[in-house]
Amino acid sequence: MAAWRLYVVVGCFLAALFVMGGRVVYLHVFERDFLQDQGDARTIRMERINAHRGMIQDRQGKPMAISSPVVSLWANPAEFIEANEGMDQVALMLEIDPAEFRARMEKNRNREFVYLRRKLVPEAAEKVLALDISGVYAEREYERFYPAGEVAAHVVGFTDVRDEGQEGLELSYNQWLKGQPGRKKVLKNLYGEIVRDIMPVAEASPGKNLELSIDLRLQYLAYRELKSAVSGYEAQSGSAVILDVDTGQVLALVNHPSFNPNNRAELDINAVRNRAVTDVFEPGSTVKPFTVAVALGTGRYSPQSTIDTNPGYVRVDGKTIPDPANYGVLDLGGIIEKSSQVGITRLALDLNEYEVWQLFSAVGLGQSTGMGFPGERTGYLPNHRRWKDIERATFAYGYGLTVTPLQLASAYLTIASGGMKRQVTLLKSSGIHEERVMDERITQQLISMMKRVTEFGTGSKAALEAYSVAGKTGTVRKRKEGETGYDDTRHMAFFAGMTPAEHPRLVGVIMIDDPRKQGYGGGSILASVFSRIMSGALRMLNVTPQLPDEAA
Repeated sequence: MAAWRLYVVVGCFLAALFVMGGRVVYLHVFERDFLQDQGDARTIRMERINAHRGMIQDRQGKPMAISSPVVSLWANPAEFIEANEGMDQVALMLEIDPAEFRARMEKNRNREFVYLRRKLVPEAAEKVLALDISGVYAEREYERFYPAGEVAAHVVGFTDVRDEGQEGLELSYNQWLKGQPGRKKVLKNLYGEIVRDIMPVAEASPGKNLELSIDLRLQYLAYRELKSAVSGYEAQSGSAVILDVDTGQVLALVNHPSFNPNNRAELDINAVRNRAVTDVFEPGSTVKPFTVAVALGTGRYSPQSTIDTNPGYVRVDGKTIPDPANYGVLDLGGIIEKSSQVGITRLALDLNEYEVWQLFSAVGLGQSTGMGFPGERTGYLPNHRRWKDIERATFAYGYGLTVTPLQLASAYLTIASGGMKRQVTLLKSSGIHEERVMDERITQQLISMMKRVTEFGTGSKAALEAYSVAGKTGTVRKRKEGETGYDDTRHMAFFAGMTPAEHPRLVGVIMIDDPRKQGYGGGSILASVFSRIMSGALRMLNVTPQLPDEAA
């Protein structure tokens, strides 16, 4: 009986062993690929390889935005808590209150991934990793750095924590700059730690560099002078634009107030706005040369034609339009030189209002510049079915329409280029796109008239010692907030001009919003700012000074 039981036990054991052996053979032969895939799924992971974002450079190759390698620390909260070691030490090294840190880990205990600190410098991250605490891991990333800081912030913009463009050229050229991330297979242990890299699946493709037309030397110069002017005149804000006449390229574009894109902890959202392309204003007297151009184009007027401005004011539709003084009889150049409202009004009432509108539109007022900058405003160019006389008059001297500083600079670029409307651009290698919209002879006559503004007229402070300047001042009252009409105590001041006048190389526009100190006129406060910016810019660009007879 005992022997029989032994045979049964041995038989059962052998049968079980046979079944198990058969199962092993079956799994090894028939289920090997399936089991291998299942094992890999639990130990092999796909990891992202972050792509290096392209550099933004000025026209000389100087960096305006670069990406630096950084390390982001993350944790598996459950693993971190179970390890029960070094949590307070990690919190202190990351400058976080330990109690708050522990509460955060407990709150996220059921999650597998929580960032501890994004984008630390590698040295700081390595100190934390050197503690060798379970549940704390690292991810290699890149962080954007802007060497020019607030000086070029409105042009370049910035990226978010995911390295995606949010403002400026970082946003509009995001696809060009950001590149494509790669992927790789890695082997992880049961704690989620990467044991080793297995193989790359797709290589990361770095972003492409972006070469701008901006000259950082001019950018710094223009920003310094603009910032000084806004502060000195206690103004709300200001903008300045410098264009290259030959190419239409933007050499400098600055605004104040500005912001530091490298430290946005206490960012004022109002300072982020690129006012040179997003803010619109009535251009005032800066459009008077275009009204005079329409008169010259009719063939009924010449530069020597005169307008009687006596007695120093004119009544239109029951409204009085005055000059600061009675200028008497003025030729067309005198109207621009003195910035006579009466003279331009009487001239405008003798012109076809649609022809004035057509020229304003042809030079780009009320239209997008096509530069592709995010948030760019088109401004407003009214086109009434029937124009009242007062609308014809005010439109001719810059009220009732709105433009941006960049649009105004583009319009003056058309005069400086001999009547060719050139596409303005922020890119160095975009090519030249142009079309003729004004007669070259008329533009030369306008430049001669605008030279009188800087030699004897309202913009005499814009004159340069070794170069001739042609330009126009402008001052407009601001509209009352929430009301109709204008506020006599608040103004916007402008100066638009070009130099050297005979063969213009640069066009510049400067705008100051609501100056409160030392006057408010474009000629009294901005002509000198234009002079300082252009004087330095011409020297930096090695533009040969003019001989006395050339500048005359």
